[in-house]
Amino acid sequence: MKNSSIRMVLGQLNLAVGNIPGNTKKIIAAIEKASNDKADIIIFPELSICSYPPEDLLLRPAFNKSIESALKKITMAAKDIHVILGYPLKKEEKLYNACSLIHDKKIKHTYSKRYLPNYGVFDEKRYFTPGDKPCLFEIKDSIAALSICEDIWVSKPTEDAASANAKILFNINASPYEKNKTTDREQIISKRASQSNIHIVYVNLVGGQDELIFDGSSQIYDNNGKIIFQASSFKEELFLAELDINNKKNKINTNRSEFFVEQNIYNALILGVKDYVMKNKFQGVVIGLSGGIDSALTLCIAADALGPENVKALIMPSRYTSKMSIDDASMLAKKLNVSYEIISIEPPFTSFLDILKPIFGNLPIDATEENIQARCRGLLLMAISNKYNKLVLTTGNKSEMSVGYATLYGDMAGGFSPLKDVWKTLVYKLSKWRNTQGNVIPESIINRPPTAELRDNQLDQDFLPDYEILDLILEKYIELDQHPEKIISDGYNPETVYKVTKLVDKNEYKRRQSAPGIRITNKAFGKDRRYPISSGYTEEK
Repeated sequence: MKNSSIRMVLGQLNLAVGNIPGNTKKIIAAIEKASNDKADIIIFPELSICSYPPEDLLLRPAFNKSIESALKKITMAAKDIHVILGYPLKKEEKLYNACSLIHDKKIKHTYSKRYLPNYGVFDEKRYFTPGDKPCLFEIKDSIAALSICEDIWVSKPTEDAASANAKILFNINASPYEKNKTTDREQIISKRASQSNIHIVYVNLVGGQDELIFDGSSQIYDNNGKIIFQASSFKEELFLAELDINNKKNKINTNRSEFFVEQNIYNALILGVKDYVMKNKFQGVVIGLSGGIDSALTLCIAADALGPENVKALIMPSRYTSKMSIDDASMLAKKLNVSYEIISIEPPFTSFLDILKPIFGNLPIDATEENIQARCRGLLLMAISNKYNKLVLTTGNKSEMSVGYATLYGDMAGGFSPLKDVWKTLVYKLSKWRNTQGNVIPESIINRPPTAELRDNQLDQDFLPDYEILDLILEKYIELDQHPEKIISDGYNPETVYKVTKLVDKNEYKRRQSAPGIRITNKAFGKDRRYPISSGYTEEK
């Protein structure tokens, strides 16, 4: 009697772009472990050898030669086990986003990605030539097919596999995390499986790569579209699973937890900070701690990602800083076991005012003096960064960056921005969720009206609408590309809407100079939203 059960390992690996030797070593170790576990097949993510996205490294001849060399080493490690491996394939002066079925130390079949994404953060048509045909092979008396990432979002590759009598479709991925993407992804794959009567094995990359987060969340679907195996999210692991083609022995093993949206986002932010610091070999991070909600959440993320021993906080009061801010910041650092220093910026601030007095004369005090304070703080943080090789984490959020409520070379000074794609209202939600895991953020930080404390009695709402209103307008204008008049028709104050949209338009120059940061939406500033700095276009009435 034929055995219709396939024992497989989903190689949900955290790989580093360009680290071909390190990735190769990790892949070979995974193959050996899967072989020892008596697996029939191990499946790795898209472009595993070089990881994703390699960007213009793909244009370097030596890079592609290194990949060819690594492929030979991996091929020799695939002895009695089938291996599905993704990598860039150079063939006849063309480059393909490819994957191969390797067995008995030989490449048996090779497939080239047919549908190349060229939107948002994806630029695959810049590098790759699309494939034009399916790829089939046999495993355990069953016909299987190969596909890569975007191919699953289009119906034809799955339909072609089913038409060729394939019972399984292996889909390897480097699919970035977005806060609402998991449901869309599951619905698409479930639909493909049920409509084509085919089992789908979905294997995804995990880890942070600059601004992108890959959530893993690898899955197996039966031919009815039901998830029968779910790997963990945001976690590197080799997941052993069995798939019975006849559905007689399949057991639901989803390891699924009903996480709050906030928990998934928080986990993505932790992974992003951890991998950026580790992959760039920083000796920890340093953060300016103000006593406000943004720096409080950033400190929590950093401590959870790296361990408190790898985080340093600077509390930098001025003449405008309240005792409450200093006390709250100190209490937070103590609760997290993060070391901190209190360094007054009064001496450098006063010195700069004295230096500039002959130039400024009797000109009235304005935002110039406020920005000098922010830049004094930035100077101190960067000095610590230089001396100790610690990465400065900026603490600004997406709402502030949208409207330019930030100081160039001041609070924007730093190397990485964990909250860059996080709206202010979401900052509050994430902070409240973090407190359910351990009450570390003082309630006074959460409940206090937000203030930059750069002048007496200052509040954010002196300059901006309430964040509950501001964020809704910004979402409509930035993420949904709505015209101001459309936003106004939804009941928002016309004066407020046009004030906000004008601020967004005129502050592109600031955003272009901001630190890279973690992407959690499909309209993060950067590759997702590419606007000119110098532009005469306006959507005023």
